[in-house]
Amino acid sequence: MKRATLSVIVVAMNEAHDIGDCLESVRHWANEVIVLDSGSTDGTPDLCRQLGALVFETDWPGDGPQKNRALAQARSDWVLCLDADERATPELRAEIESVLTSDTPHAAFSTPRRSSFCGRFMKHSGWWPDRVERLFKRGHARFSDRHVHPSLIVDGSKGKLNQPIIHFSIPNLHEALDKVNAYSSTGALFFFEQGRRASLRQAIGHGLWAFIRTYLVRLGFLDGKEGFLLAVANAESSYYRYVKLMLMHRQDNKNSPR
Repeated sequence: MKRATLSVIVVAMNEAHDIGDCLESVRHWANEVIVLDSGSTDGTPDLCRQLGALVFETDWPGDGPQKNRALAQARSDWVLCLDADERATPELRAEIESVLTSDTPHAAFSTPRRSSFCGRFMKHSGWWPDRVERLFKRGHARFSDRHVHPSLIVDGSKGKLNQPIIHFSIPNLHEALDKVNAYSSTGALFFFEQGRRASLRQAIGHGLWAFIRTYLVRLGFLDGKEGFLLAVANAESSYYRYVKLMLMHRQDNKNSPR
């Protein structure tokens, strides 16, 4: 049967160090590549245009809303969503091509994701197979409005691909600490807006459980020293999320009229 068309969407800000390889992995076989840039100052938009992408420059409303903005620009039958630090391998391309040339009953497909942490591709620690839903029929799915790690809301059945997306997630400890701070702040704000509360005891408990879950339950100790570092980073992120939530409420109480 005739091959269906494919749009690739990527959201970006200051990703000139990464996004070139991302676009190179798809631009020769996707029908269109769409990049939504939110104020880059490192030349990301120009680099993407040089690689043939359609670039739209806008503000940053959060990851989920931004991905939906990119989705609204897509015109193909199917959509593949990638992050700037992700790559589609030739093996994944072949598997996606088989979907595009088939009469599949599924509206979306998940794929495993092979992620690296401080230079090591993790085989445990909850990071593998780490299935993510990234390939879907346009008009049959949208992203949730979460500001971090939005889910895909699919209208229809879901299938599974076998070949992974390659994810160069966290190259060094400096970036790991930056993400601990960023994700814990975003998570705390999300909980605060939901009306959730936290105590120091809860923060310690959640942090301790995050370490145990990553390092022991999910066999992070088999990932060597990087497994231990990741378990600590997860513990810190969880701990600081609840501490920040606790302090947000404390500040809110101070600012409230008595």
